[in-house]
Amino acid sequence: MKTYKVVGIGNAIVDVISNCNDRFLSTMGIEKGIMQLIESERALLLYDAMRDRWQAPGGSVANTLAGIGNLGLKTAFIGRVRDDALGRFYAEGMAGDGTDFPNAPKPEGEAPTSRSMIFVTPDGERSMNTYLGISAELGPEDVDPRVAGDTEILFLEGYLYDKPKGKEAFTAAARACRAAGGMAGITLSDPFCVDRHRADFRKLVTELDFVIGNEHEWESLYQTDLSAALEQAAAESGLIVCTRSGHDVVLVRGDEEARVPVEQVTPVDATGAGDQFAAGFLYGLATGQPLEVAGRMGVVAAREVISHYGARPEADLRALFAEAGLPV
Repeated sequence: MKTYKVVGIGNAIVDVISNCNDRFLSTMGIEKGIMQLIESERALLLYDAMRDRWQAPGGSVANTLAGIGNLGLKTAFIGRVRDDALGRFYAEGMAGDGTDFPNAPKPEGEAPTSRSMIFVTPDGERSMNTYLGISAELGPEDVDPRVAGDTEILFLEGYLYDKPKGKEAFTAAARACRAAGGMAGITLSDPFCVDRHRADFRKLVTELDFVIGNEHEWESLYQTDLSAALEQAAAESGLIVCTRSGHDVVLVRGDEEARVPVEQVTPVDATGAGDQFAAGFLYGLATGQPLEVAGRMGVVAAREVISHYGARPEADLRALFAEAGLPV
């Protein structure tokens, strides 16, 4: 028996969230609806411009782990923070959500703890401005093979590919997991991330056990329309998942295919929708559910998180699954 059902590796980022309108985004030069990487000076400028801000431990894969922990499975997160106020807040917050954080905060001399300023407009769209800080230095030395090898599923964050050391950490974790009999998969993270690392990601699709992406990420990966992209991906990968805003989720594993409908709702805050879809889906995968059931679990978890501010679930997801007639 493995200690963990799911272990994630990715950027450990404190989310700082505030409301704004479209005029504010234009004035501050913020591109709506995407994640932009920023430097420390701009991070300070945007932080000072935020009104009624609140903060929470974040990062795409870390948010997914919080959702899986909400569902009662044992999880751990491999990330890097500094021993500063935000870093200690992050480590304590992960532990408080039930996710082990095995790497101690790093001492003075390192870059500050990473943070993302997230501006939410009235339509629920979120515009993320991320200062990577110390997370950009995550490397193979941060991967304890005893942790990566002691999980049934390893979930990898595509953003790690933005730095060579991140690639090495990614490889070390996946190798340790699969050598011990576990499954390893990745989230494609962002269309711009895919553009930057297309060749590497195309290779990973053929090597990893599962790949999760949205329609724009799959189209970017194969530089073609969605139908052709998914057909090629399905031929190359063990399991692919494609989320489509306002449309059916597509899941393919060999000859098995499922299409899961979604209910169109106006989000309060779209932050974390993809992360929590992954949480529900991975819960289904970890508990041996059919593709269609795992996809429905992802949809329920995503619907919960867009009903409130923040990227992590507030309701009991197991109770929501039960209400939807899903196994728990």
